[in-house]
Amino acid sequence: MTDILALAGEPEAWAALVTLIIMEVVLGIDNLVFISILTNKLPEERRQAARRIGLGLALVLRLVLLGTVAWIVQLTEPLFSAFGHGFSWKDVILIAGGLFLVWKATREIHHNVDPQEHPGEMVGGAVKTGFTAAILQILLLDLVFSIDSIITAVGMTDHLPIMVIAVIVAVTLMLIASGPLARFIEANPTIVMLALSFLLMIGMTLIADGLGFHVPKGYVYAAMAFSGLVEALNMLARRKRRLDRAARGDDAGAPAAETRH
Repeated sequence: MTDILALAGEPEAWAALVTLIIMEVVLGIDNLVFISILTNKLPEERRQAARRIGLGLALVLRLVLLGTVAWIVQLTEPLFSAFGHGFSWKDVILIAGGLFLVWKATREIHHNVDPQEHPGEMVGGAVKTGFTAAILQILLLDLVFSIDSIITAVGMTDHLPIMVIAVIVAVTLMLIASGPLARFIEANPTIVMLALSFLLMIGMTLIADGLGFHVPKGYVYAAMAFSGLVEALNMLARRKRRLDRAARGDDAGAPAAETRH
């Protein structure tokens, strides 16, 4: 407690805290998109519980990892070499997480493009999944993102209380935003495919990082922001067309599929 009070009087500590919170929130965008898509495949009455339990356990996981921060840092030490690159446990975890994301996103895209091939696996236009399976997948991906963010955080500050507060604030913000984001994705079918493409890109980025080819996060998030802006303009254009048809009185005769593109 004395250490926390001492840090509260240091401007450098506040600057580090704000920076870490922003970093944790930005890095959490990937995880939040995955959680939104995953929980939308559950029955509606269980989605909120899955998000709360998944993010709650993810918070506990991150705090536990922070408690072993000295061990986490050692994960960057080379474990073996192949193709001229020294692979650490961090690299192995990133590659495994990236492969999982690529597989998951590809599977979801396949089901969305051709849902008739697996009619028994669909519910509400999404691939069905179990409650426990959803929680486990949330924790699996959070483990991958947590190790990456904690190693980055250690390079920014040596104060554990600052890292703990930043993680708690970031996960709380993710919990608040998860519901509205999931509902927005469900209400706009075209967003689902865009979000899945984001997951595919993030998975490839994790694999590239694990193989030693660092892709600046700014490029990834800039691409995501640009794609989101284009889709927002498309949504506005579709809304205007619907309003124009309604004003002419021929909205009832418009193809129902147009609202899905």
